[in-house]
Amino acid sequence: MLAAGALAGCSATTTGAAIGTSATAAVTPRAAQSARPARTAKPKPKLKKKAQPTALPVGPPAAAALQQTRAFPSTTDTAFENVIHDFWLAVTTGNASYAKPAFFPERAYEQVKAISDPDYDWRTRLWYEFTLDVAAVHPLIGENAKLVKVIVPTQYAVWIPPGACYNNIGYWHVPGSRVVYEQGGATRSFGITSFISWRGDWYLVHLGALSRPAPEGIVDDPQPGPGVPGPPGGC
Repeated sequence: MLAAGALAGCSATTTGAAIGTSATAAVTPRAAQSARPARTAKPKPKLKKKAQPTALPVGPPAAAALQQTRAFPSTTDTAFENVIHDFWLAVTTGNASYAKPAFFPERAYEQVKAISDPDYDWRTRLWYEFTLDVAAVHPLIGENAKLVKVIVPTQYAVWIPPGACYNNIGYWHVPGSRVVYEQGGATRSFGITSFISWRGDWYLVHLGALSRPAPEGIVDDPQPGPGVPGPPGGC
């Protein structure tokens, strides 16, 4: 190493002796630290926002303003699947608004009822009581319950004619459906008091009860196991 250094660059002294210059330089720890390339901070991974649940449409947006039909609703089509999706989303979150698309439309109710102010009745009784019932069901099932099935006893469905139950026009009505779910490994159920029809689709109308003595939420017939659908009757 000394010989190579001498050949690469030497200087004559007054005595003529060649002194080799070192190819390396002494570096202090502080200087070495400053000589290192600066570390760039790694960007923190962005946390993905949890997707918010979404209610699904049942009938076309303008359907509530159209005339009623006598078409009998299905419980196996996409419209009814969306009804159950919205309903289950409402009771598992405790937010009744998710069930708005699945609830009997206000404009349709205005056509159905032969009363002085059906819009007021829809808002302050029909929908309000539904929100109370959703709030009552939610603590019973919680957020982690698994929906198994909804039993709709269509053998009990009847056409409610105009003039009955303060109605201007008729509709199909089916009582006593059962919501069957699993919670903590156990099968349980509760009831849906009434579905009624509008233009060939089922809609929720009464969850906990047709009538009640006070403005409070009601869970319809909670039972271990699937329970028993029905009984027939009501409007």
